[in-house]
Amino acid sequence: MELLEEYTNISYIPSEPCNNFHNFDIYIPKQYEPRNTSDEQPRGPHTISPLVCFIHGGAWRSEDKLDHAGLARRLASFTGYAVAVTNYRLSPRETTEANAIHHPDHVKDVLRFLEFVITWGGPHDISVYDPNRLCLMGHSCGAHILSSIFLEAKRGEDPLCPPAKLLESTKAIITSEGIYDIDLLLSSFPAYRAWFIEAAFGRRSTYEEASVTKMIPRVAYHHLHWLIVHSKGDTLIDEAQSEAMYQHLLHNIPHATRNFGELKEEHNAVLTGGEFVQLVGQYI
Repeated sequence: MELLEEYTNISYIPSEPCNNFHNFDIYIPKQYEPRNTSDEQPRGPHTISPLVCFIHGGAWRSEDKLDHAGLARRLASFTGYAVAVTNYRLSPRETTEANAIHHPDHVKDVLRFLEFVITWGGPHDISVYDPNRLCLMGHSCGAHILSSIFLEAKRGEDPLCPPAKLLESTKAIITSEGIYDIDLLLSSFPAYRAWFIEAAFGRRSTYEEASVTKMIPRVAYHHLHWLIVHSKGDTLIDEAQSEAMYQHLLHNIPHATRNFGELKEEHNAVLTGGEFVQLVGQYI
């Protein structure tokens, strides 16, 4: 495995440096050409690489960036690109009015992270990636979180309003084992309502407004490539979710592709194998 530099627990909300939910880790291949932010030109002959950002799943209520350190290291080694993995606030398992974290709170945190990385000067004020070239990855509910940023509701108030620079800087989005249509998910897995949907979205008769398959692109998507991955071995999220999202994107963006047959592992196990890294690494 290629040697990496690792920087952990970087706050993307500097006013909250000790809040683990608002921290991220970054894994940087040592082959990169560093650039001091005060310099006008890169120090080496090569352009700085893109940045890959991974948004974890966990049903909006669990998992941590450290759970995916191995994946980040393998991706960084395979691609030669810096890989960042972030945390965000999670919905409590026992939700009350006082402690509730509801959608789009999780999305707002990830948006703050993305806004930070396109302006951050890098560790020790040394740039280690090109902030104008981002590849974003979301697994499970992380796919819903990313989709919520880059798609917007057809009606009603927009609570996110991502900056134009972020929309322009994002070149590709990869989503795997994703949740996209909440009502469709509950029709296949009705027990998920009490298990985690109500904790993350509140009690509703329908979750149509929160389903990204009912949203449209924010800007002209001529530059953005979107890959939807789904494993044949996933028993926690059915392929109907990914198919619905793929069909939705086909009608809205020019570069939507899918891979539903190459992976055979279970929902979370897909992230631990070399096949996933090779599939998404080659796409990146």
